[in-house]
Amino acid sequence: MTDSQLSRKIISIRREIHQNPELGNKEFKTASLIEKVLNEYRIPHKRTTPTGVIALLSGNRGSTRCVGLRADMDALPLTERTNKPYRSGTPGVMHACGHDAHVAMLLGAAISLCEKKDWKGNVKFLFQPNEEGAGGAKDLIQKGCMKNPKVDAVFGLHVNPRFPAGTIGIKPGALMAAVDKFEVDVLGVGGHAAYPHEGKDSIPVAAEMILALQTIVSRKTDPVEPVVLTVGTIEGGARYNILAEKVRFTGTVRTLSETVHRNIPKMLSEILSNVARAHGVRARIKFETLGSVLYNSPDMAQISLDTATQLFGKKNVARLESASMGGEDFAEYLKYAPGCFIYLGVGGNRSNANPIPWHHPEFDLEESALLRGSTLLSGIARTFLSRG
Repeated sequence: MTDSQLSRKIISIRREIHQNPELGNKEFKTASLIEKVLNEYRIPHKRTTPTGVIALLSGNRGSTRCVGLRADMDALPLTERTNKPYRSGTPGVMHACGHDAHVAMLLGAAISLCEKKDWKGNVKFLFQPNEEGAGGAKDLIQKGCMKNPKVDAVFGLHVNPRFPAGTIGIKPGALMAAVDKFEVDVLGVGGHAAYPHEGKDSIPVAAEMILALQTIVSRKTDPVEPVVLTVGTIEGGARYNILAEKVRFTGTVRTLSETVHRNIPKMLSEILSNVARAHGVRARIKFETLGSVLYNSPDMAQISLDTATQLFGKKNVARLESASMGGEDFAEYLKYAPGCFIYLGVGGNRSNANPIPWHHPEFDLEESALLRGSTLLSGIARTFLSRG
């Protein structure tokens, strides 16, 4: 298959997935399409979760080495606002983060590696559900995706609308943040709004708690350590003239240091409990770790940089200096094998200084870049296996 033929194939797959988006752990059509393409090229595969698909290719010379390549599959609960002919056909669901492209590019890499087995060892393709909801990577790992054969290194990429189409961004070390979620119920005592001294109003207490939590960032963490704490929802009260008996607020904490990450739950609990105690109310706190720091192995990042530079030229490859406070459950695979997560630029004609971001109802991408992403994945697999 020529490059132009493979490019058309990848774009066709991406558009079919884009037109039929599915939320996390409900990617049944997507999984069936993946299996259809794998069957077409006689690539062995299996379902390891209801929608997760694992495929395995072996090269033409014996080796026990194995490299893993991963793509996420799920869409988002958004209504698409584009006029593209391949726009979402499912109201309230769309691919606004590029996972449709990730699947298509990984299938393109599988086709390329299958058609030209000029490599030794094994390549394992991880088609992962439920990245947005968190838990998808852990589910595949629990089903043994990093074993039999053991994955020695793992790579993935993510489209990035902030970079020009076809450019590659790679950063050794911490690339993306650990993601935590908290949920707080402030439990006071109701009463008449005209007589606030007779009750315990949860609303001002919740407001004080939310402001106090920002001292985790401003006063309780080393200023050179990146930390983001955001309260995303707040709800409570029944009527304008009734003291709110209960207020619930939820939020997220993002960190790039595992040391800071471990300390956050204790700091958060102490602040909330102390404010509640000062006002004579109760605070019910739930804290959940959704993801770890995504740390790219320097060695695997160098393999990625070397491969990208060889394939596309130095001018199209950037060694990134800054990390992102976004999260990615690709970090879970990196607990079992060294690896590297890579950005692929998909910026179009809009100014790269103000692109339509991920998770936006008008999100789309420059499809001409997808062949380059697929070529990079297959190229990294070949490079890694050749160095065994």
